[in-house]
Amino acid sequence: MKRVSLNGVLVYPFNSVDHLMDFIEDKSCILVAVNAEKVVMATDMTRGIINANVGYCDGVGAVKALRQLGNKDVVKIAGCELWLHLIKKYHSTKSFYLVGGKQNIIDETVAKLKEEFPDINIKGYRNGYLKSKEEEQQLIDDIAQKKPDFVFVAMGSPKQELLMGKMQQLHPAVYQGLGGSFDVYTGHVKRAPKWWLNHNLEFFYRVLVQPKRIGRQLHYMKYAMWLYTGKFKRESKRNK
Repeated sequence: MKRVSLNGVLVYPFNSVDHLMDFIEDKSCILVAVNAEKVVMATDMTRGIINANVGYCDGVGAVKALRQLGNKDVVKIAGCELWLHLIKKYHSTKSFYLVGGKQNIIDETVAKLKEEFPDINIKGYRNGYLKSKEEEQQLIDDIAQKKPDFVFVAMGSPKQELLMGKMQQLHPAVYQGLGGSFDVYTGHVKRAPKWWLNHNLEFFYRVLVQPKRIGRQLHYMKYAMWLYTGKFKRESKRNK
């Protein structure tokens, strides 16, 4: 499958969650959510992380750009839902390791997963507060020793991707960065209601409930201008 470049960030045009899951089957990779903010704020480092792995559309802005470039079937795949799809598909056949959140959040996440999926094989878990290089290395070594099939890391970008890159060097698996997904899963943070999701307005709902995020909306304005002026189309022509 050919990837599409958005400001140098390479994104796979998956047409469904199942399409993505079929694509990564039997692969070792890091799943990286791509949205308008990540495209606008891309640096050589973050581009390198995404382009070396599997970037997927986790935002309506990325979807609009890919459709503008001819990928009409591409869909938004929410990272906070994707990891649960993977667990639902593989809970009885694969193993898992979870990292991230405060201690009470990760404890509640594991407890809820075991309640929903009694046969789930969670080989290890810990909070996301690594206080030293020694703690980080202990975590990486533990994953290399226990060899889980899936590793979910909820620490925010690009910190989580950098850590997963180190993990992957010692243990091949499917890794996914989750940001604040454990908080959402345990009910400590509420996702936007369905109406907002269905109308692609989740980002605006977040601003309403978390006004401190308003500064980040400048990235979306810049991205909207890129879409309007055809920046991505010009980039695509240069790359041909």
